[in-house]
Amino acid sequence: MAKTAVLSDIHGNAAALQTCLRYCIDQGVHRFWFLGDYLGELAYPQKTMALLYALQKRYDCCFIRGNKEDYWFGDMTSWKEYDSTTGALYYTYHQMTEEDFRFFKSLPYDAVFSEEGLPAITLCHGSPRRVNEKLLPNDENTVSVMKDCKADYILCGHTHVQGVICHEGKTVWNPGSVGVPMGSQGKTQFMILSSDKRGEAAKWQCEFVSLFYDTEAVIENLHTSGLYERAPGWCTVSEHLLRAGMHSHGEVLGRAMALCREQTGSCTWPKIPEGCWEQAVQEILR
Repeated sequence: MAKTAVLSDIHGNAAALQTCLRYCIDQGVHRFWFLGDYLGELAYPQKTMALLYALQKRYDCCFIRGNKEDYWFGDMTSWKEYDSTTGALYYTYHQMTEEDFRFFKSLPYDAVFSEEGLPAITLCHGSPRRVNEKLLPNDENTVSVMKDCKADYILCGHTHVQGVICHEGKTVWNPGSVGVPMGSQGKTQFMILSSDKRGEAAKWQCEFVSLFYDTEAVIENLHTSGLYERAPGWCTVSEHLLRAGMHSHGEVLGRAMALCREQTGSCTWPKIPEGCWEQAVQEILR
């Protein structure tokens, strides 16, 4: 029974990624599929890239582009080195190499995997339609995406929530997030896909995996790297996610933008005052 590891949303968490890869190799995984968002939140991004490049040389790998990768080729003129909204992006961008930029630019937004005797699988980050679209349970839009997708299975990330959605014979699998998962209580998450061709009912089988690792070392790196002082609000959310996984960057960012609109009459990303970030963090995380 062949095994494929499906990993998404690493967000620069090399320690979590290394834990996942060691487990996979010990379990006899021979193929790795990555669903995007490799960097962007955490310190020392080159450690993550080194692991990915080394893995690519030894194993069969497929890499999909996430919405975070689009940032590296967008408009960066408004990014600031010391800013809760864009400081982590600024830090990561200036740590990246020419090899990294070539690698990210080469990635497709989706891929279809077909294996004889088994249903086709679509790989994407958000959805087969858009890189930043969320496929959520009990959602009419998710049902619409599933109906339009030709493949019977969709593998996606982006929500950072591990889970499965089924509708009329089609299935969405989300491996969760390697780097900053939601609701994992400090564990890193991914999934292992296996194909069983024995008998007439050949099918895909999914195993969700959650593993403990040294989250405190990752948090310490936010400080030793200087990233925390470059993006204090953003890193506070990252620290909270690493330990508890209860509130996302998007939730806190949304509240900070709402406070900005209340105080100034309007708010345009990324021009969000630090005071709004501080208040949003206090309201939601503490």
